[in-house]
Amino acid sequence: MPRTVTVGLDGSPESLAAAEWAAREATLRELPLRLVHAWDWQPYAEPVSDDETRHHWADRVLRKTTDRLLRHHPDLEITSEQVREAPTTVLPAAAEEAEPLVIGSRGLSGIVGYLVGSVALSVVAQVNRPVVLVRSGTRAEDEHQPDPEGRPSTTTPYRDVVLGLDHEHPDDTVIEFAFEAAARRATTLRVVHGWSLPPYFGYGLAADPALDSELTQQEKSAVAEALAPWREKFPGVEVVEQTAIGNAGAHLVDAARDASLVVVGRRIRRTPLGARIGPVTHAVLHHAKAPVAVIPHE
Repeated sequence: MPRTVTVGLDGSPESLAAAEWAAREATLRELPLRLVHAWDWQPYAEPVSDDETRHHWADRVLRKTTDRLLRHHPDLEITSEQVREAPTTVLPAAAEEAEPLVIGSRGLSGIVGYLVGSVALSVVAQVNRPVVLVRSGTRAEDEHQPDPEGRPSTTTPYRDVVLGLDHEHPDDTVIEFAFEAAARRATTLRVVHGWSLPPYFGYGLAADPALDSELTQQEKSAVAEALAPWREKFPGVEVVEQTAIGNAGAHLVDAARDASLVVVGRRIRRTPLGARIGPVTHAVLHHAKAPVAVIPHE
């Protein structure tokens, strides 16, 4: 099967926002868009009981969404399909052929941020391909800087792409995804790294300003070293490095407020309790305002 940007669609507001984001991403990548509807997904409205009604409801959702997307992207190649299986089975399979897989995530107001459903978390935790989560209410103009009068716009430059970097375990797949995303959008890549002070700072011992400065410089140097080959590979991408003491997840959530996309990694590891997504990625998925790309890596 040829490469496609693939989106899971169930007719809910969050899945429609995901479809619109996926259409914009497919246009940027010059790839076809694939809409996938799993029959076992409970529709947002109009509860149905029998298979024939489910089939017609899904067909209508796919047709209406396709028509809606083509009005804004008339040259985009769009295919759609229904699959009579659980989404936790269908979407991981679709992800293996997607670049990337896009799914919706319910957004809540205030400080709560994302309410990531069990399906979304299950898919993110088990797939070995990039997955982008898009919250309900996300609009095209949210990805762009406001115009000179401060009004939302889709013709202004893109907001930054934000990358969460672990310089102790930098992974090429994660870093490359972020650089490519910034290059496609002709925007700045903001690299965020949070780090912790040595344990003795927590025991009330006097801090050594010289040591503190040295540790800060070490962190900055490690980040710069991890990014050096990628700056050479993507000379057209402006890179801003942000290293700060404190929880990396909190710094990334803060950076997401004015970002077009946040990119984080997820180490592929299995435990007796199942797959894990890690505390930083978990925090970003639940609280980040911008779409979040989760890139699995070894």
